[in-house]
Amino acid sequence: MRVEGSRTSARIRVALVLAVLCLLIQPTAGLAQNVTTGGADKLTIKGFIIATFFAQNQNFVFGNGQSAEFPAGDLTEDEWFLDGDLRNTRITLVWNGPDVEGKFKVGGVLEADFFGGFNGSGAFSDEQQIPRLRLAYVDVIKGKTTYRMGQAWTPLFGNVPASPTHVAFPLAYGSAGMVGWRFPGVYIYRNLSDKDDAIKKKLTFALFSGSWSGPGNNLNSGSAGEASATPQVEIRGDFSGKTSGGGSWSTYLVGHYDKKDLSGIGASAPNDSLDGTAVQFGAKWAGSSGFSLAGNAYQGTAIGQQFGHITQFGDISGFGAWIQGGFKFNPSWSGHLLYGVDDPDDADVVAAGASRIENQMIAVSTQYKAGPYVFGLEWLHDTVTSTANVETDGDQISASVWYKF
Repeated sequence: MRVEGSRTSARIRVALVLAVLCLLIQPTAGLAQNVTTGGADKLTIKGFIIATFFAQNQNFVFGNGQSAEFPAGDLTEDEWFLDGDLRNTRITLVWNGPDVEGKFKVGGVLEADFFGGFNGSGAFSDEQQIPRLRLAYVDVIKGKTTYRMGQAWTPLFGNVPASPTHVAFPLAYGSAGMVGWRFPGVYIYRNLSDKDDAIKKKLTFALFSGSWSGPGNNLNSGSAGEASATPQVEIRGDFSGKTSGGGSWSTYLVGHYDKKDLSGIGASAPNDSLDGTAVQFGAKWAGSSGFSLAGNAYQGTAIGQQFGHITQFGDISGFGAWIQGGFKFNPSWSGHLLYGVDDPDDADVVAAGASRIENQMIAVSTQYKAGPYVFGLEWLHDTVTSTANVETDGDQISASVWYKF
């Protein structure tokens, strides 16, 4: 009797579980079809879920897994370790607002991922990622001009290397030639072309908040960048078009200026200012035969707040560049090869009390795409050289799956 009673209890438990699942699934499916807002606008929800499984033989900056850029130290014993990372997972809310008084159109964007850290440092914290605000801005569109206010990507943030693993922290970002960041500010985008123009032209002008190595606490801003009371300024020109063979090309040039007050806010000492400058050129080409090339190159001084000079702060000058070649084998499969370098001036690095005098990155990847699904494999190799001329190598092998929605 006890055996039969146990079987009956098990059947009841299974039935209850199935009933609960049905109750959970059915209303979710119905609600997901309708999204309403508080105003007369249209809301689009998009983003992706991305899971990465990786093996590394070093700890990396800006973190292991999906944010790895260059080795943080040199592990000499028991080097390889295996882990997983889902922090690239991202959600973006896009509001397409109504026409206002028949004169202009409004809209907005809110975007977040999960690189805000882990929920504490306990045994289970690495499975509880914290959301991080990426973008939040409002657009006012009038004719060919868009006025954007809020936190957005600066014009210095240019072409982005293709990678199945490094999305929020792209390959070469802050490490091998890729610079730029997102700041609160005012951004003006002006389309200079007509619909039938063979070469499309766009001009971007931006004023955004100052920044430096700070703020130093998690409540208030107030680094040397803000202390100068001078906004960061950038201007950029973009050009794009089609090739005679059915491919496409694009290029851009951007300039940057900022000022830091190193004595800080409220200091009695005379202002100790430091100017930051940068020029960057980027280009991209995609041929009809399946080959493609993309890259950026910059020359700058004191732009650590823009991830320049291997993300080091000080009166440091230097250059960086990356180039990536790709080939599309068929509509689903493609491969990419990247090389990047960042080379700040050695004497400037020493004078600033920093340590990284050069960094080189190589990355090889392949991707399979089928509709919203992406699968990719990648090998990343990076070598950072310190002021003691000590080279530290780091490798990462990763497999990633995306679902884009």
